[in-house]
Amino acid sequence: MHILENLLLLIVSYLLGSVCTAIPVCKLLGLPDPRSSGSGNPGTTNVLRVGGKGAALLTLAGDMLKGVIPVLVGRALGATPLFEAALGFTAFLGHLFPLYYRFAGGKGVATAFGVLFALNPILGLCTGALWIALFALTRYSSLAALVSFGLLPALAYQLDRAHFPIICLICLFLITRHHANIRALLHGQERRFSHKTNPESSEV
Repeated sequence: MHILENLLLLIVSYLLGSVCTAIPVCKLLGLPDPRSSGSGNPGTTNVLRVGGKGAALLTLAGDMLKGVIPVLVGRALGATPLFEAALGFTAFLGHLFPLYYRFAGGKGVATAFGVLFALNPILGLCTGALWIALFALTRYSSLAALVSFGLLPALAYQLDRAHFPIICLICLFLITRHHANIRALLHGQERRFSHKTNPESSEV
């Protein structure tokens, strides 16, 4: 693959990632804008709160596909493992800092999962299972994300060293993106998920 082709793929991946699925889904279904409702975060958990399971599933699928598609396209075009991971990372950055929404995006959990499943399904299943277990036990979506992705680099080092550097970058950005949640957890102010939770609660 040539340099210009690689650059074009990276740009397209970022632009794809910049489509925050929650916003068009809520608009098409006549739901409140997730950026001004609930927690204000355009992500799956907040859409579940303001729009119900159907809208949340559409949002989850769309955000995960943004991470899956660039990786699979890169693989089909013969990209190296590191570059196919870089394509997924660029889509992930698009979700965090979307061009179409003044660079104010979500926290990237669903898109990160999409990238992870495309890179290494075993890692994706392990991390996803841990997230589900932690969320079921605590009802803190932020805590589930922080712990599962916080432990991911150690697991990736053992199971997928080809993609390890990019996986670490994704984890770093995702955890940094949850800085407000970390402060709230440390001060006992983070609220558990509930369809009736205070709108000021934080979401992933």
